[in-house]
Amino acid sequence: MQPCSRLFPRILADDQPFALLRREDEPTIDILVGTVVDVDSLSDIPLTGDEVLTLVPFRQVAERGYAAHDDGSPLRCLVVTDRETLDVQQALEALPQHPSDVSDVAVDIDDDLYAHTVRTVIDDEIGRGEGANFVIRRDITARFSDKPVTALLSWLRELLVSEHGAYWTFAVRTPGISLVGATPERHVSVTDGVVGMNPISGTYRHPASGPTTEGMLEFLADVKESEELVMVVDEELKMMSAVCAEGGRMRGPFLKRMSRLTHTEYLLEGSTPLDVRDVLRLTMFAPTVTGSPMQNACRVITRHESSGRRYYSGVLARFMPTADGYDLDAPILIRAAHLDDDGTVTVSAGATLVRHSTPENEVAETRVKASGVLSALGVIPRGATAQPLHDDPRFDELLAARNHDLAAFWRQPQRPQAERGLSALVIDTGDDFTRMLVHQLTHLGFAARVVDWEHAHPTPDDDLVVFGPGPGDPRSTEQRIGRLRRLISDRVASGLPMIAVCLSHQILSLMVGLRIEPLPAPRQGVQRTVDIFGSRARIGFYNTFAAVAGGRSHTPRLSLEIAHDPETGSVQALRGARIASVQGHLESVLSPDGLDVLDRLVSAVMVPHAAPIQTQ
Repeated sequence: MQPCSRLFPRILADDQPFALLRREDEPTIDILVGTVVDVDSLSDIPLTGDEVLTLVPFRQVAERGYAAHDDGSPLRCLVVTDRETLDVQQALEALPQHPSDVSDVAVDIDDDLYAHTVRTVIDDEIGRGEGANFVIRRDITARFSDKPVTALLSWLRELLVSEHGAYWTFAVRTPGISLVGATPERHVSVTDGVVGMNPISGTYRHPASGPTTEGMLEFLADVKESEELVMVVDEELKMMSAVCAEGGRMRGPFLKRMSRLTHTEYLLEGSTPLDVRDVLRLTMFAPTVTGSPMQNACRVITRHESSGRRYYSGVLARFMPTADGYDLDAPILIRAAHLDDDGTVTVSAGATLVRHSTPENEVAETRVKASGVLSALGVIPRGATAQPLHDDPRFDELLAARNHDLAAFWRQPQRPQAERGLSALVIDTGDDFTRMLVHQLTHLGFAARVVDWEHAHPTPDDDLVVFGPGPGDPRSTEQRIGRLRRLISDRVASGLPMIAVCLSHQILSLMVGLRIEPLPAPRQGVQRTVDIFGSRARIGFYNTFAAVAGGRSHTPRLSLEIAHDPETGSVQALRGARIASVQGHLESVLSPDGLDVLDRLVSAVMVPHAAPIQTQ
């Protein structure tokens, strides 16, 4: 043990709650000790001047009104009373050098059952329009015989030596709850009012001999891997739009290189006036470990996971006092081991399931995501780390090419144009894409706000009403769909300006008398070039159902002009006096022409009309 360390003797004595944190390969490691306080909600986190480290379990997503198995994991705060910083080499010399051995290794869901789950989620969830992607976990458990503090610190040492590229490498010890890991991903941070998010998706699994140039090039050219990343960027831009008054700006993509795999990532930034606890609440939790849209992803997780996630896919939130309040740094709790005092250690891992996932690949992805921690634990061999792959200019070329077909709006500051002096009400129907629509409408000069479908009551004072996208079948009888039908019908009857997007467009299509049919294959996170009333536009689609032109299902309640695909009959848009709708997501990062199309539709519906349209 290094004599310069004051705190290591207290930590090793196992009578002091503590955390050891190393951030992004920094040459130092922070040692925090303190007292433990469990609180009920994020707003109760005691930010009264001291530094606080908070373990946020996945069940806390209930604060957003979302579903979760309640496993009782506490929202636990380590209120820091003392701290010191050591060089990593000093810490390595002080940490136990012989990693604890494990036995009785077991997997809760075997490969065949997990593969079956993958197929079920693709067919029954994505295939029914419940969302674009979902993350389902499985757990590996084992037994250890050392004291929890000894096992924890010995495995931390292994990770510090063997893993690289982690955003945080950490160990946390509190009564009954211990965690150790090397997470690649920042979820959210706030520094001097600047919010950062770091969506990571797409995985190149390194061969045992190490990554190869050919393997990396194949990974970067893979459409599935690219689309997977763009979908989570869309989802995190929704969150950025909820906490940043001027939206979020994306930079990247970049490579995220780790010891056994390589990911791709974007960096998102924006400014916020909010309390850091509110920022954390409004961004629970990362779509890279849940899915999208977030609310439905939580429902799908509860349907296909039989137990609570505890701290897996939650966050480890560090609140650091500043002259003006607090900064926040909150990585996702993945690539981590959860230690119980009874000698059980659990490692959880999940794969992102999209419409063209294959069960075999997703089974393999869960294995490789857990491999770094499992290697540190000795569950799989602690082999020598392969040599890193040298840079190749083609890597940057392929990464840069991904932006060519993405919306420039989200890659530059989103400054409002001249104000129109008009208001816009955006109705949230179960998908936070509405937050991104608000930023586009604000850019176009509207004073825009979001209200959820349960509490929306449009009035003539709302100069424009935008009915947003959402998951589900527009033909269903569920309460949300029924109320949306009534709201749209009332707005149509008023003769006042309105626009409908995706799900709302499909409901409007039913009023026109069009059929709604499932697509042969879901278009979740797909970019298509379509004709919108004579103008070609590249638009992102997230739909499982579509209205079909030709052959009315019933006598129409109103007559609108239809823009449709002449080959498939899919209806891309509708328009009439003070009414417009569109199937694609104009607000998506997948829609490089989305803002222009929205501007044209808005300008058209705001033209005065003499009398309201009559409906039956």
